[in-house]
Amino acid sequence: MPELPEVTHLARQIDKHLTGKTISAVEILQPKCLNIPMEAFTAGLLGATIQGADNRGKWIRVRTDQGWLLISLGMGGEILLVTRQTLPEKRRLVFDFSDGVSLSINFWWFGYAHYAPLDGLESHEMTSKLGPNALDLSLEDLAALFKGQRARLKAFLLDQSRIAGIGNAYIHDILYLARLHPQRKIESLEQTDIARLHQAIRDGLQPSLDKGGAFYEVDLFGNKGGFLMEDIRIGYREGQPCPTCSTPILKIKTGGTSSFICPSCQPEK
Repeated sequence: MPELPEVTHLARQIDKHLTGKTISAVEILQPKCLNIPMEAFTAGLLGATIQGADNRGKWIRVRTDQGWLLISLGMGGEILLVTRQTLPEKRRLVFDFSDGVSLSINFWWFGYAHYAPLDGLESHEMTSKLGPNALDLSLEDLAALFKGQRARLKAFLLDQSRIAGIGNAYIHDILYLARLHPQRKIESLEQTDIARLHQAIRDGLQPSLDKGGAFYEVDLFGNKGGFLMEDIRIGYREGQPCPTCSTPILKIKTGGTSSFICPSCQPEK
C-alpha cells in the first residue's frame, strides 16, 4: 500500500509533468471507483487544463481549471504516464491529453477517482476529514494533537483523521526511532518523548521520500522506488538483531495489526 513517501513523490511528478496539459478524453473502465455518475465525472474533467497537484496524506489532489481530480490508490495500484500505444493491460481509468500522452490509473483494491468542483474541496468527505500531513507537523503541532488524548500511540498515529500519511509500512521504524512502544498510552508521554517522536516521524519518512518511495511501488514512469529492504531498520525483521542493542526483534499483536519492536529499546512501561 502506498503511503506518504510514495504518494507525495507521485503528486510531485504529476505537478511537474502534467501541469499545463489539457484533458482531451476520459475512459472509465471501473465506474464503481467514482463518486458521481460517469457522465458527470467526464463532463467535469473533459477539456480541463491541469493547474497543479499535491497530496493530503494518501490522496493525490489534482487541480484543474474545471475542478479537482482526487485519486487514492487504496490498497495499491499504479498511476502511469504513457501513450495510447503503451497502455498497460490492467487499467481502470485513462485520461488522454491533447499532446498525445495518457495517464493510466489502475487499482488493485479499494481505489478511488473522485471529482469535486473548484469550490467543493472542503465538502469532499474523504479528504476533508484527513488530518495534516505527517511531514508538515511541527513539534508544537504534534504536542497539540496529543493534548488530552488517551489512546494508544500506534492506533493514534495510524488514524488518518489525526495525522495523514503514516501506515503499517513505516510505523514500526518510526516508533523504534522514537524508542516508544506501540501500545504506550499517549497521556503517559513526556515532552521529551514527543520531541523524539516528532524527529522520528521525519527520520522514518523523509529518507524514503528522498529515494522516490519504497522498492515495491512504482512512480509515474514505472520506475521502482529506491528505498530498499536494507533501509528498513526493524520493520518485518522478526528474529533479527536490533541494530542498536542486538536484542532479537519481536513481532507482537497490537489490536487488529501486528507490530515489530525491540523489547529492550521500546519497553512497554
